[in-house]
Amino acid sequence: MYTYTYKQPISLEEIPITSVYNSENAISYKFQRCYSNNLKRFFDKLMDYRYFLRYDVYDMEDHPIFTCKKVSRKGRVYYEAFDYLQQKKFMVAYDKWKELIPDLMITDGDLHIQIQKDMEDWSRFIYNNKEIARWKANMEGEFLIQLEIEEDSPIQNAGFFIGISQCVLFIGG
Repeated sequence: MYTYTYKQPISLEEIPITSVYNSENAISYKFQRCYSNNLKRFFDKLMDYRYFLRYDVYDMEDHPIFTCKKVSRKGRVYYEAFDYLQQKKFMVAYDKWKELIPDLMITDGDLHIQIQKDMEDWSRFIYNNKEIARWKANMEGEFLIQLEIEEDSPIQNAGFFIGISQCVLFIGG
């Protein structure tokens, strides 16, 4: 199992470049919430920092490896994600949206991964009825985030899980 940890400030207004540490406590990835312009950032502040939502994940050479952004169209909210390493586009959408805490589905057309969102414990990524990764946020003055990826997961790019988790689980929609 591959394990990663990182810390996030409690305030959504802060958008630092965040380092992600592996199990040897070495920095493996970096990510940041991004705005394409200052006008979007201004309007996002008016909407409690939950409308214009995009996270970019970088490798240690500062090359983008994954991005995930929130899309709101015709009253429907979903997320678009792009894996730069595999040149694949993913869509993340709510499944069973009438439930109090709906599950989410990640798909690229062929691959289907379900996210079982849990606000107080591990949120689980499920593929073919098997847990392939899990993500958890604990509040200890700031958020301490843990990510664990199984060795046999069909997705080994931790940036995939980091970008989607930041948008969907940390900020939400």
